[in-house]
Order: sequence, then structure tokens, then C-alpha cells
Amino acid sequence: QVQLVESGGGSVQPGGSLRLSCVASGSIFISLVSMGWFRQAPGKQRELVARISSGGRTNYEDSVKGRFTISRDNAKNTLYLQMNSLKPEDTAVYYCNGPTTHYPWGQGTQVTVSS
Repeated sequence: QVQLVESGGGSVQPGGSLRLSCVASGSIFISLVSMGWFRQAPGKQRELVARISSGGRTNYEDSVKGRFTISRDNAKNTLYLQMNSLKPEDTAVYYCNGPTTHYPWGQGTQVTVSS
């Protein structure tokens, strides 16, 4: 069984940075599958903002390009999302999961950007 545990969220001012982590355990090796970061803002649908393929290719949703960086540590089976130049519209609960093949969702980590 796959378990995904997100952490690293918090409250920051606009322009600030956060680094999210997602530890994967169970029958999953993130080095062998595509993984992504999703976010869900209040009253909105969950959206995919960044993904990384098994080969290391990355893609980003337009609103986060140049500000967010997805990466992984295969030895730690951990996915990361470095978020810089944060904006109020980045406020959401952030989740990691497969971009198309979904594993059980974790609890997510709250990111709040506000002055």
C-alpha cells in the first residue's frame, strides 16, 4: 500500500519562499514513476502545478513557471517543491501524487501567502 506524507507548508508574506516535501512509502519508488504536486484553493478544484517524469523531465503550470521547482531524492524516496516569489494566489493545500495514476491522497500541507 502506498502512503504519501506531505510537509513543509506554512504562512509566509508575499515574495517569500517555502520548500515542500513528500515522503513516499509502501509499494512505490518515485524514481520509477511520474510524480506531481497538486494544489487546491478554497472553493476551487484541485489542480496539477508541477510534474516530474521518471526520466527527470519537468513541467509546470503557467502561473508557477520560473517560481516553483520540482525535484526528488531517489535515495530518500522523497519529492520536493521549492516555491519562491510566493503570491497570495498560491494559497492552497498542496498534495503530491501521480499526475495521472493516483495513489491514496495524503493529508496535504497548507500554504498561506498573506501580508
